[in-house]
Order: sequence, then structure tokens, then C-alpha cells
Amino acid sequence: MISRPGAPAVVPAVVPAGRLADGGQPVLPLSGELELRPWRLDDADAGALLAAGQDPDISHWNLFRVDSRTEAHDRIERMHQRRTAETGAVWAVAPLGGAAIGLAGLNDVDLADGSAEVVYWVLPEARGGGIAVLAARRLGRWALDELGLRRLTLRHSTANPASCRVAEKAGYTLEGTLCDALAHTDGRHDVHLHVLVTGGA
Repeated sequence: MISRPGAPAVVPAVVPAGRLADGGQPVLPLSGELELRPWRLDDADAGALLAAGQDPDISHWNLFRVDSRTEAHDRIERMHQRRTAETGAVWAVAPLGGAAIGLAGLNDVDLADGSAEVVYWVLPEARGGGIAVLAARRLGRWALDELGLRRLTLRHSTANPASCRVAEKAGYTLEGTLCDALAHTDGRHDVHLHVLVTGGA
């Protein structure tokens, strides 16, 4: 239950505490030979994070940096801790039985409010085939239909039209523009805010 300022009564939580942490992180099939699965504490997945941290596009648009395999392993452990704490949940985008080629996740999870932010990236060698769209769409449907959230946001710089296309193709509606809302490596950017809500596409 959550209390809101000025509200006459306590408002029930949209998603009960424990639903994200309990029962383990599911594997979510994508079309073809791809799936969303938990990140593994092995050298293959650590190598994927290290490669992502060195990619200029991922580093610029996501402020994502990983400089060693040790740091990559630590980051994977933190991903699992965040799910246990119910503040986030992060999946590897991977071919069946293979190492990660991308990431899709929920940041700023608020179970009581029923909201979260969708984030993603794809390694350079896997771009151009619609993988980011598949991942954002599948994760969004799981978060709303199975976890029980009501509202997902997806934000990107207005200078990043590729992410705008991903959001639109994945069914996230453009809600508006946030001025000077995100810092990137070249300064602050205006941001497109896309949303996916219960009952949406």
C-alpha cells in the first residue's frame, strides 16, 4: 500500500512487493533463434559487456562504460542484486545457447506506482536486423501483461533518430519532448518521451 500527499485513503500498490524478486528471472523468447535471458557470470557475457563499454555509440547514448572483465562481472552481479531489491531487471539479448549481443531492461522500477523505464542497446555486429525492436516490444509486453506494471517510459535524445524508430516500431507512443533532460558525452540534450501503457499496442 502507498500513501499519496493529500489523499484521503491509502492507495493499493499496483504490483505487490515481492513479485519481481520471487520466482527467478524468466527467459523470454524472441522470434527466431533469439531470447531475453538473465545475464550470466561467465567470460562470454562479461566480454559482451566489455565490448559494449568500448563501443562509441553505446557509450555516448547510454553513458555506459565498462573497462575490464572484472568490472563487467561486478556489473552483472549488480544486475541480479537490483532485481532482488526490485529496483530494476536486466536481460541479455542472446542467440539460443550463445553469448549476449545486446541488453534490454527495466530501470527505476516502482512496483507500487506500476511504472518503469525501458532501456536497451545492441552490439554493432547485431544491428540493423530489428533486434532492438523485438527486445523492446517483448520486454514491454512482459512488464505490463505478466509483471503487472501499468506504464512504461522509453527516453532518447532527439538527436538519436534510430532510437525513435525503435520506440515507434515497438509500439511506444510519443508523449512529448523533455527540454534539456539528459546528459550525454557532448552535453545536455532534449529528449523524446515515449510510453507504453496497459491496454496499448
